Amino acid sequence: MKPGRLGVGIIGAGRVGPVLGAALAGAGHAIVGIDATGADAIERAEAVLPGVALLDAPTIVERAELVLLAVPTAELPGLVAGLAATGAWQPGQIVVHTAAEHGIGVLQPAVARGAIPIALHPAMSFSGTSLDLSRLLDATIAVTAPGPVLPIGQALAVEMGAEPIVVEESDRAAYAEAIEVASSFADGIVAQAMRQLHEIGVDRPARVLGGVVRSAVESALARYPDPPLHR
Repeated sequence: MKPGRLGVGIIGAGRVGPVLGAALAGAGHAIVGIDATGADAIERAEAVLPGVALLDAPTIVERAELVLLAVPTAELPGLVAGLAATGAWQPGQIVVHTAAEHGIGVLQPAVARGAIPIALHPAMSFSGTSLDLSRLLDATIAVTAPGPVLPIGQALAVEMGAEPIVVEESDRAAYAEAIEVASSFADGIVAQAMRQLHEIGVDRPARVLGGVVRSAVESALARYPDPPLHR
């Protein structure tokens, strides 16, 4: 492991955790283990992170310098508090979560035991495969962290291959709503169009719609350039 690199432990083997772990491993960090529950999660973890150690959450927290919490949003507060109740969090340990809705407030039980909190949300849809590593190159990652720690969060985002953007703690709810609106709209419209093409017997409707959807999104984004920030 290169100087300055971290031992990373991952809790959660859904579509996000293994991919971000692989991105960090590609930047030279060492993956000390992943907490994967269920056959699908274990298969995904082993496919994206070959040779990864399968460990339980307390062991990961014990061994890792950076703990990546990639669990469903609803599970995050209970997980952080539960590990705090057992005395698992360590002073100086970096704790990162990937939930869009939360900033660092949800990590307070870990902070109370001396951990360093960072919220990183990649603004993209994950497939849970190594293909996501290339998609990260075109993505942004929302970073929320205390001022002195913000450069660490930004550096982690860059190491994952994405562009960091700073989102204030008070703005996380609005940020998450915007991401959800865009994601839900796209999913609903594509599903409807797929059904219509399937009903009229079009072969491979996904191939038909792929170019249309991508070009439509690119055109829409071009029509609405980034406005100047007013704070």
